[in-house]
Amino acid sequence: MRIFLEFLRGFEFFGNIERPCVTVFGSARFAPGHRYYEMARELGAQLARAGFAVMTGGGPGIMEAANRGAREAGGVSLGCNIILPMEQTANPYLDQFIEMNHFFVRKVMLVKYSRAFVVMPGGLGTLDEAFETLTLVQCGKLDQFPIVAMGSEFWEHMRTFVRGSLVPEKTISPEDLDLLHITDSPEEAVAYVQRGGARAAAAKANID
Repeated sequence: MRIFLEFLRGFEFFGNIERPCVTVFGSARFAPGHRYYEMARELGAQLARAGFAVMTGGGPGIMEAANRGAREAGGVSLGCNIILPMEQTANPYLDQFIEMNHFFVRKVMLVKYSRAFVVMPGGLGTLDEAFETLTLVQCGKLDQFPIVAMGSEFWEHMRTFVRGSLVPEKTISPEDLDLLHITDSPEEAVAYVQRGGARAAAAKANID
């Protein structure tokens, strides 16, 4: 019952958001001034200027940076924070946020109400979010869902592993590599998200 009610609270909260949302994930451990923090901050600003609401896990680090950039650019800054015993509190750059007790409920909200997903460098939680979202697209559970990885130096190690191990063993298809667009440019990331949105709208129009 508690899980059902948490889902219901999330649906009610995000169901009232009018702007298209882009979810940004990444480590909570990068401080202001770090290159990845500043990259996420500029990304948040660029997304806001393009008309997107910026949605994050609501915590510090990369999440704070993306929310901060959106706020500074006059955009909409949203958070879906997780309640933890010691570590995470909501960052101060959120226009609206909701707090969750369960990681999996939080993840559903951040994917369900998003038009695209940008993953910045991070730890185990970030990898979990990135791979689950890639799996949803690979399996057709999310259609026309742009996924961008920012920080090419960080993500190239993973790409090398995938190309060198998963593809040769045929545990994934070579075309699955195209599900993830890697860049260091916030402008390129936003343009990729916009192109993905246009493709989704065209596909929906063809179905209708």
